[in-house]
Amino acid sequence: MSLPAPGYLKALKSGTLERRAKQAVIAMQNCTLCPRRCGVDRTAGVTGICNTGRRAVVASYHAHFGEEAPLVGRNGSGTIFFSHCSLGCNFCQNYEISHLGEGRKVDDDQLAQIMLDLQQAGCHNINFVTPSHVVPQILMAVYLAARRGLTVPLVYNCGGYDRVETLQLLDGIVDIYMPDFKFWDPQVARDTCNAPDYPEAAKHALLEMHRQTGDLCIDKASGLAFKGVLVRHLVLPGGLAGTKSVMEFIACSMSRNTYVNVMSQYRPCGRAREVAALAAALPAAEYDQAVKEAQLAGITRLDKPRRVFQWC
Repeated sequence: MSLPAPGYLKALKSGTLERRAKQAVIAMQNCTLCPRRCGVDRTAGVTGICNTGRRAVVASYHAHFGEEAPLVGRNGSGTIFFSHCSLGCNFCQNYEISHLGEGRKVDDDQLAQIMLDLQQAGCHNINFVTPSHVVPQILMAVYLAARRGLTVPLVYNCGGYDRVETLQLLDGIVDIYMPDFKFWDPQVARDTCNAPDYPEAAKHALLEMHRQTGDLCIDKASGLAFKGVLVRHLVLPGGLAGTKSVMEFIACSMSRNTYVNVMSQYRPCGRAREVAALAAALPAAEYDQAVKEAQLAGITRLDKPRRVFQWC
C-alpha cells in the first residue's frame, strides 16, 4: 500500500500553493510573519531581527542521519539548514549559523533545485531547519519544485516561535511539523532569547500545527513518518525548560499520543554562560527526571534516546 501523496501536490493542482506563496511574499513588505513583528520591507532589502531579506540564506544541505528515526529511514532526511533566526537563543548549538549568519544567499529557483537534488539523492523528506523567518521563500520554492517533480513530504523543523497567521499559510502544504517547545517560564525565555512571549507563542503555534496535521502518522512497513506533529524538548540544567509543565500541556491540550523527543544533549554553546545555570552540561539525573515527568504527564510515544556528541 503506497503512502498518501504530500499535501502540497493537491495544493499545486488547486492553485492554492501558488496563491499562498504570492501572499507570503507580499506580506514581507511589512513583515509581521514571526512574533517579533518588525514591520520592515524585506523585499526592499531592509532586514529586521532575522537579518534576512528577500532571498533566503542557506548554510548547508545534505542527507541527515541524526534526526528522529521516523524521519531518517535508510536514506536520511533531506535537511536544509537556513541561516539566521528570529528567536536567537543564546545557547544555540548552531550559533555560527543562527547568530553569525554563515551561509550563502539563494533565490527561489536555487532553493527549489536544492530540494530536487535531495530527493534525487534518495532522501525520504525535505526537512526545513529554522524555517520560521523564510516561509515566503520556502513556499515559492516548493511551488517551483513541485512543478518539476518534487513528491516527498515536507518537514517544518522550527523553534516553536511562530505566528498562527503564518502557519495558516502552510495549512495543507506542510506534511510534518517538528517544533521545539523550549521554555515554560517567560523569564527564562527573556533571559535566553529576549522573547518573554515565547511560551504563549509556542502554545498557540503547537495547537495550530496539531489542528492541521494531527498526531504523527508512521507507515508500518517502512517506519517512516508521513504526516503529523513531532515535538522536541531540550532539557535544560536546573529545570529551566519547565519540562513538567510543557509535558502536561502537550498531553492535556494537544494529545497524549503526541510523539515527543525529550532531548539530553544540552551543552553550554554560544553565549550560554551569560546565564549562570546554563554554564554546565546537563546532569544525567536531571534528564532522567525529565523523562519521568513526561511519562507521568501521560505521554506514551517517547522517541528512543540516542547517544549524541556535541562540540562547542
